[in-house]
Formats: sequence, structure tokens, C-alpha cells
Amino acid sequence: MRQSPPLTSIFAIPLLLLFLLPSSNAHNITQILAQHPEFSTFNHYLTITHLASEINRRLTITVLAVDNAAMSSLLSKHLSVYTIRNVLSLHVLADYFGSKKLHQITNGSALTSSMFQATGSAPGSSGYVNVTDLKGGKVGFGAEDNNGNLDAVYVKSVKEIPYNISVLQISQVLTSTEAEAPTPGPGQLNLTAILSKQGCKAFADLLIASGADTTFQENIDGGLTVFCPTDTVINSFLPKYKNLTAPQKISLLLYHGIPVYQSIQMLKSNNGIINTLATDGANKYDFTIQNDGEEVTLKTKVVTAKVTGTLKDEEPLVVYKVDKVLLPGELFKVAPTTKAEAPKAAKEAAAAAPAADSPEGDDVGNQTADNNGASGLDGGRLIMAILSFCVGFLAL
Repeated sequence: MRQSPPLTSIFAIPLLLLFLLPSSNAHNITQILAQHPEFSTFNHYLTITHLASEINRRLTITVLAVDNAAMSSLLSKHLSVYTIRNVLSLHVLADYFGSKKLHQITNGSALTSSMFQATGSAPGSSGYVNVTDLKGGKVGFGAEDNNGNLDAVYVKSVKEIPYNISVLQISQVLTSTEAEAPTPGPGQLNLTAILSKQGCKAFADLLIASGADTTFQENIDGGLTVFCPTDTVINSFLPKYKNLTAPQKISLLLYHGIPVYQSIQMLKSNNGIINTLATDGANKYDFTIQNDGEEVTLKTKVVTAKVTGTLKDEEPLVVYKVDKVLLPGELFKVAPTTKAEAPKAAKEAAAAAPAADSPEGDDVGNQTADNNGASGLDGGRLIMAILSFCVGFLAL
């Protein structure tokens, strides 16, 4: 008589499969650093500067942590909390550097972007960090605007979750004249001045002339996302803009703002309809956020615009560049689909349908995306193989 497999073996199978399932890419920098008391000051300032939440939203990053003694040196300069944010954002790299990769850098040196570069506050390439493999097994780090000086060296790896987040300890705070420059607080930020410096002067001028800049400015402290058409786009749209009444002009401009902070990662994960600064009861003035991989589009009832770049990202304010003026259906007529265009539109929709089943991209490099995809496939095959083995074992 065939003996039934032990009950413990049957229960062990689902537990084994559960263990082998791919884990989530989520990470929490506060919890990671909380396990190491020597980084308590660094951890504290990541929290009060809101950098911790930014780090937790991003993928494929490296955090260069410094211990309490190094932080004491920084705090002795009596910088404002907003300037400290800039300095610490220089320590968040937009690439993954594990301890092994540090000694495998192509040509021995790499120039990588930091979160400080992404804020739009870093002029030129001052938000970049030089990572160089030095003699004797050392690795040096230095801000690009530090005259080539590598004033910090690698100490140890604190936590690595390939290729999601790497936390490395470096010997001291990176020195940067630009990062340590006096920085205004959110309430002191002048939105139109920021837009003017980032290629959106025409849009900024319209905000000031209409008085809509006041509404934008008042929303910064609570969180604000701005979609700015470039100067070329605005200039070509001016003939239509001049035909609008004063209230319509204000509504159109307010339509380019969302009264919440939406990082690029949030835009990519929050597909759907969203209200704007122009929304007022029955006057919806909303549009739909859509994404396809790395591409984020804003679809109104009249036009579809593409987000082409980030001009400033410093919570609670983020400003994106778009390739078209957002036209609300409340002010502009929806272009009807002709009979000749209908079959073409249906055909394009059918062709695009299978793509909807593919996973949406994250703000990571192509190499990382490929690696993650390959890893998921191998994990699936491994689970199927174990299932087959278990079924065969039970059948004995």
C-alpha cells in the first residue's frame, strides 16, 4: 500500500513557494537608518527636510550617509533647513552603486546626477557627483563644483537592495558652494522667477499679466504641480489666447496647475482623471494622466500633451515642461472625429491594446529594467519547476 506523504511536507510546499515569490521593491530609508544609531542625526534631517519621502518614492538610487560626527560639522555652519536639504540632496545619487560596483566603474571614474540636480536649483552641472576608484582600494566622492577635489571616501556598505537602493557610508559631508548657498523656504519661492529662468518666461509673463500667479503662489506651501508650455509653444498659441476673455484666460492658466505635489514617480503610478486649480464645482476643468513606460501624457477633451522634462522638483513644488498648451473642453471645442478618421482610430486603438497588459515603467535605467524583468522570469520558471517536482513527489 502506498503511504501518504507526511502532513508536514504538504504544508511545507506552499510555505516554500511563498518564500520564493519575488519580494516588493519598496524601501524605507528611515527604517533602514534607524537600525544604525551612528546615523541618527543624518536620519533626522532626511525626515525634517522631506528628503526621506522623496527617497522612498524613487528607484535605482544610492544614499551616501554620514555619521553623527560628520553631521555635527555641517550643522556648525548654521545653515537654514532649506539649505541643509540642498546639501543632503547632493548625497542622493540617481543611480545604483553597490559596494561591488564601486570597484567596477568604467575607466575608473563616473559622473552621476544627484537629487540636488533634479531640484533645478543647481546651476550647470553643480548637482553632479564624481565617483572615482582610487589606489589602495579606496573610492573617492566629490561634488562637481568642488574644483575636482574628492573630499570624501567610501567607508562601508550599510544596506543594499539590488538594484533598488544602496546605502553607503562616506567619511564626510560633500562640499559644494552651490548647495550651501542661502536657499529660500517654500513660502519665499517665486514661481514666476523660477519659470522665467527655466525656459518658461512667456508662460510666466501670462501668469503675471492675468493675476493668476497669485493663486499659484498661494498653493505652493500645501503642494503644487505646474505644467509649463515652453516659450515656443506659448508664442504660437498667443493669437488664440488673445481671443479669450479675462476670466477665460485665468481659467486656462489655472488649468496648468494641480494643487498637490506630484513627483514623476507619482504621475507614472496615478493614471486617471485629476482636478486642477481651475476646477470649480460643475466646471470640472479636469484632465486625464496617462503613461506608457517612461512617457507621461496629459489628455484633455481637446488635446493630448506630453511631459518632456522636469524643470524643478523640490517638494512641495514640482514644475514640468509640456509640449502643448493644455486646452480644456470648457473653453475650446472638441474636434469631432470624421468618418475617414474613425476606422484609423479604431485600428490604432486595437493595435495598442496588447501593450496595456505589459507592466508600466518606473523611473529607472533601461539596464535595471531589463535585469528586473529577467529576474522575474527566472523566478517564475523556478516556481513552476518546484511545483512539478512537488506534484511528482505527492504522486509517489
